[in-house]
Amino acid sequence: MREVVIKTINLTKVFGRLVAVDHINFEVYDGEIFGFLGPNGAGKTTTIKMLTTVLRPTEGTAIVNGYDIIKDPAHVRQSIGVVPQEYTADEDLTGWDNMMMMAGLYGIPKDVAKERAKELLEMVELTHAANRKVSTYSGGMRRRLEIAMSLISRPKILFLDEPTLGLDAQTRAAIWNYIKKLKEEYGMTIFVTTHYLEEADMYADRIAIIDRGKILAIGSPKELKDRIGGDIISLKTTNDDEAIKIISNVTDGILDVKKVEDEIRIKVKNGEEKAPAILEALLKNGIRVTRMSITEPTMDEVYMEITGRRMRDEEGSREEVFAFRRTLRRARS
Repeated sequence: MREVVIKTINLTKVFGRLVAVDHINFEVYDGEIFGFLGPNGAGKTTTIKMLTTVLRPTEGTAIVNGYDIIKDPAHVRQSIGVVPQEYTADEDLTGWDNMMMMAGLYGIPKDVAKERAKELLEMVELTHAANRKVSTYSGGMRRRLEIAMSLISRPKILFLDEPTLGLDAQTRAAIWNYIKKLKEEYGMTIFVTTHYLEEADMYADRIAIIDRGKILAIGSPKELKDRIGGDIISLKTTNDDEAIKIISNVTDGILDVKKVEDEIRIKVKNGEEKAPAILEALLKNGIRVTRMSITEPTMDEVYMEITGRRMRDEEGSREEVFAFRRTLRRARS
């Protein structure tokens, strides 16, 4: 049996009439990267704030590192590290000074703090910039510094809330390399929220999909993809409603047919073999295919299968820009 280091019990948070997190239950195992996947506004940040004792639940509770977040919040805080969405390092201080300030907040002796700060800055490749003011750092450098700062107390669990928000693809990949290193070399448990589907797919050991405050599915990326059970053929035709009826009668090898947003999604056992038969049946009935694609299961397909819609990319991108601008304003104030 794997050790459970986080356990939520009907964890709920209500703001007025808004149920931000709705009676969620899940477990996180020792030493795993647990991805908390969902669009902006799904309840990810509210959940992480409750687990780290920043917000008090409206109902339910959680056990983190053996401590109840309501009954024993001080011990929870002492045993975790947190990197929030927004930049928190003091930009008027150097990277080194930020590390030492964080160590002081945890009451770590100065000589021990110096050794840890040196080791951590080397790990995130910031030794060369240790004596520079944080105001001169790029977004990726700031995020790496804050990961190092969160590790100064040697926590058992590290909470990362959208750690790659607003970063370019290359920097995002670099941040994930550091996250993987924490797991592999230090055996640390990483709880990470994200709305980047490909990140969750590539790096998480297990994933919980949350949307509108509810947990919809939990499992490894492979387990979640296996739920689809085959390839996905996506079609756009000159008459989608009639096309669905025709495709539904082509029963051999077709697992499911439905309309999702502006396209027909067909779940099949072997997409490349089945596509010609589907096209032939449609053409015989005078229906022309204007767009077609065949894909193996991806996390995007998993999300659509579970929620009935795609991840709200446009909304996510817009909110991401606003959040990034807000972060920069606060960092400069």
